[in-house]
Amino acid sequence: MGKGSIYGRFRGLPIAEAALVSAIWASSFVGVKVALAYAGPFTIAALRYSIAALLLLPALIPSRSRGGRGMGRIWPRLLGIGLAQYLIGNGALFFALTMVTPTEASLALCLTPIPVLALEFFYLKERTGLLHLLGIAIAMGGTVLFFSFGLQPVPAPAIGMLALATISFAFLPVFGREIARTGAVSNTVLTGVPLAIGGGGLLLVALVVEGIPRLPPTGWGIVLGLAVVNTLAAYLLFNHALRSLKAGEANILLNLSPIGTALIAWGALGDRLTPFQMAAMAIAVIGVSLAQSRRIRPPYPIE
Repeated sequence: MGKGSIYGRFRGLPIAEAALVSAIWASSFVGVKVALAYAGPFTIAALRYSIAALLLLPALIPSRSRGGRGMGRIWPRLLGIGLAQYLIGNGALFFALTMVTPTEASLALCLTPIPVLALEFFYLKERTGLLHLLGIAIAMGGTVLFFSFGLQPVPAPAIGMLALATISFAFLPVFGREIARTGAVSNTVLTGVPLAIGGGGLLLVALVVEGIPRLPPTGWGIVLGLAVVNTLAAYLLFNHALRSLKAGEANILLNLSPIGTALIAWGALGDRLTPFQMAAMAIAVIGVSLAQSRRIRPPYPIE
């Protein structure tokens, strides 16, 4: 049985994995916002990713690459993921969360499919169908409509940090897709090495800028939850999904996270959802569904 048959038969699994990641990351913004009451943004980010990397270390040490060809191209990309996704992207996001609400931050990141699509087309050379593009446009439109009322003005520094995070977050699905689709390294390596690079870099920044962390037990509990569930488990699932899903397909599923964040805040704070928001939510879900609909074919050229 060829790769194309396997890809078509099990396509529902990677979609479910990316959707689960979207649900998990919907809670990240709220968790980080709460954790910022106990420590600075760089400290929270550094602890989250460093702890996740340490937890993955026992599985990372015995891991071996699956092929020797092209390894010289893979390690720079692992470095790029670590710097872009964790050090720059999440560092900027966590800093922005000191100035904006979790909902506002998550809404800004729904624009990430734009740079992802550009990199997917020009860098990965993977074609995007019209139905897929239409689905992405509808999903982004539905998400924006969901939050179109009631937002407060966002400070200029926060806009800059969120813009930087949005661009930086495009490199994980693109570089991760390039590595994952070949199976040249294990999912553990694809997840753990960038985590260690980004977490270690953030740890140095946090120690210089914010000093030695002194969190109460509650703060450590939140950080551990973010490290184990929202980081370790979520990134393992997302990187595994990239073996079958294109960068844009996987990333657009994450556009449901802002709605999930709003739902969590609604449940925790008692805010009401208007009929307009419910309709916008349905539009976003329809768009995400359209973005996943395409002909069954191999995810990359079969050699």
